[in-house]
Amino acid sequence: MALPQQCEAAFGTADLYGVLGVRRGASPQEIRRGYHRASLRLHPDRVPPEQKEEATRRFQILSKVYAVLSDEKQRAVYDETGTVDEDAEALQDGRDWLEYWQLLFKVTVKDIEDFQKSYKNSAEELADVKAAYVNFKGDMDRIMESVMCADYTDEPRIREMIEQAINSGELPSFKAFVRESKRKMMSRRRRVEKEAKEAKKTKDELGLSGENDLQALIKSRSRDREKQMDSFLAQLEAKYGNSAKKGGKKTSAKKRK
Repeated sequence: MALPQQCEAAFGTADLYGVLGVRRGASPQEIRRGYHRASLRLHPDRVPPEQKEEATRRFQILSKVYAVLSDEKQRAVYDETGTVDEDAEALQDGRDWLEYWQLLFKVTVKDIEDFQKSYKNSAEELADVKAAYVNFKGDMDRIMESVMCADYTDEPRIREMIEQAINSGELPSFKAFVRESKRKMMSRRRRVEKEAKEAKKTKDELGLSGENDLQALIKSRSRDREKQMDSFLAQLEAKYGNSAKKGGKKTSAKKRK
């Protein structure tokens, strides 16, 4: 399946720019930021084990989109024809997109958690909620899926944001939002309650009885990824010489945008 069709199936749009949430004439920096923000929301480390396979698939598609739009020649072809060179080396299935992402942004699980804490209730989140409301014409299902770091517990808070913006005249009053049927609300509620039960079951199966245990698991997983990254960098060094290792250390977490 071609990349635009993969995007349509996974994100509801075949437009590569739309997947990253950027305009067609976006600068390389804006495309990078769009990928960074979307990848934090879709990163497989944010979901319980039973959802990891699907999250990984969507994350891979997202990364392929960035690979195309960050390459000047591939982007030009896409802009002109609406098609993607599926044979390009960067789009081959054997590429480890999680390692690629870690090398690009130097992000850890703690970075994701810190981002979530600073993002929620921020001006940036409010702007994203308003934009999602307008883009999806008040469809709360799509809004909740698109807003970064949002889970089922955030819906009342997000709904209140939108209601306040409608009352103040900042947002239009879409029928899909103000007259959402009880059936649709209950369907979404049952879905998120099921997800919550599955998450609790996973936590119980892993023996995570408290916050300290959860933090220990996160740290353990982080250490495992660091070991994998060390191995990956060692392979680069062996293949290309010391310059590869040195180059991999130039960008620090503090320089992320």
